Amino acid sequence: MSKVAYLVFKDGTTFEGEEFGDWAKSSSQLEEQEVVFNTSMSGYQEMVTDLSYAGQILVLTQPLIGNYGWHHEENEADKTRLQGLILRELSEGEGSLHGEGSLEDYCQQHGVPGLKGVDTRALTRYLRQFGTLPGVLVHTKKDGQEYWLNSQRHSPTGLKEHWAYKSTVKEAYEIPGSGPLIAVLDFGVKRNIIRNLQEKGLRVMVFPARSTAEEILKNHPSGVVISNGPGDPEELPEGVATVRGLYEKLPILGICLGHQLLALAAGGKTYKLPYGHRGGNHPVIDIRTGKATMTSQNHGYAVQEESLEGSGFEVTLRNLNDGTVEGMEHGSYPILSVQFHPEGAPGPEENAEIFDRFRELVLNYCSSRKGRR
Repeated sequence: MSKVAYLVFKDGTTFEGEEFGDWAKSSSQLEEQEVVFNTSMSGYQEMVTDLSYAGQILVLTQPLIGNYGWHHEENEADKTRLQGLILRELSEGEGSLHGEGSLEDYCQQHGVPGLKGVDTRALTRYLRQFGTLPGVLVHTKKDGQEYWLNSQRHSPTGLKEHWAYKSTVKEAYEIPGSGPLIAVLDFGVKRNIIRNLQEKGLRVMVFPARSTAEEILKNHPSGVVISNGPGDPEELPEGVATVRGLYEKLPILGICLGHQLLALAAGGKTYKLPYGHRGGNHPVIDIRTGKATMTSQNHGYAVQEESLEGSGFEVTLRNLNDGTVEGMEHGSYPILSVQFHPEGAPGPEENAEIFDRFRELVLNYCSSRKGRR
């Protein structure tokens, strides 16, 4: 029988549920984490293994989760950095034809504490009203109250390592293949981004987040992808410096966090959204053509449009819900970026043409480089 457990916020607001997954770490070392919600109706496996959720407790608004089991081939990474998962109803996934386990199995094996039976509708409304907030997963309400009381008495000491550095690869590696070499600066890259690049006839080499521009360039890539990843982009000054060092050198595609780092490297600014964009139905319009598409998104920060003045970037895509910047292109260099996830895992696949456009930039670069020899 499942044990009762709680999610407790600093203001005392508490949500009750039953525990599943692995609570060993939560029991031995309580730590607050940012609580966010995603409105997608499917794709829980891709979300749990999306490293952009590193350091967060994820609330899924779809009431029934886990109903098609777990298939390892669909993981977006070989690890998870998710710090908690909150659901209304957890299915065992017994109806899946290709399942190799269940969502609960994965959480148990990979150290993710889960809370099921929660009123996720009320929880989402709370986050919509007050914005993204830190919460703590506990076994008793008293544990939660004592945690927040102690946190007020004792300020945290020292700087914590950015979650992007906890999500990246430890050392560079190349994936066998043919075609122009693309360097992927990995802040938590999703596997489907790499698959899309390979499907376009591009060879991929993945670099750790702390790599310098010089370390990347000495491998003679024909283009660079700045990947998605977790956390505040302004807390990644080394990453910004690396991106800045790649300007004028190669074609660049920035995705999600990579989009934000490109803006910062050009002198722009970013800001935190009230409760972020997380879901598979965010409408985006191309300002130049008037074409609108549905996009998959997972981010808590956005580029400040006014700060792009004089940066060389033109805003090309805009969110139809709140007007935030969803895409940019540079006027002088072969650089483009998107705030959403064009790889569609999970979510719509109608934006994969962005990889075609990047491939075209890479091939043009390769042709011009041959012409200079």
